[in-house]
Amino acid sequence: ILITFQTSLASRYCSDEFTRQYFPTAGVDFFLKKTLLPGGRNITLQIWDIGGQALSGNMLDKYVFGANVVMLTYEITNITSFTNLEKWLQAIYKATEMQEQKPSVALVANKCK
Repeated sequence: ILITFQTSLASRYCSDEFTRQYFPTAGVDFFLKKTLLPGGRNITLQIWDIGGQALSGNMLDKYVFGANVVMLTYEITNITSFTNLEKWLQAIYKATEMQEQKPSVALVANKCK
């Protein structure tokens, strides 16, 4: 399971679609992507796109628990989106503190405009 916080990246990767219109994610959107790993192993990625309001809600721990990777994304022309990442990272650490296997965390800069 891969958790992302950027619909445009998930949509582009899974469906090869891109829209310039911005529609905030309400709750969580799910994407699937079948891919071939080196060595010939086929897998299906579950990608969960979590809306920004999840940080202030009580569902974040349910969304990220069991995730293998969390991809934190910020918009490079929006300093607030970057400074908010620390809050997201702390919330993710708290939500996964009881997990034996912690998710890897990736930081991705995105240009939305």
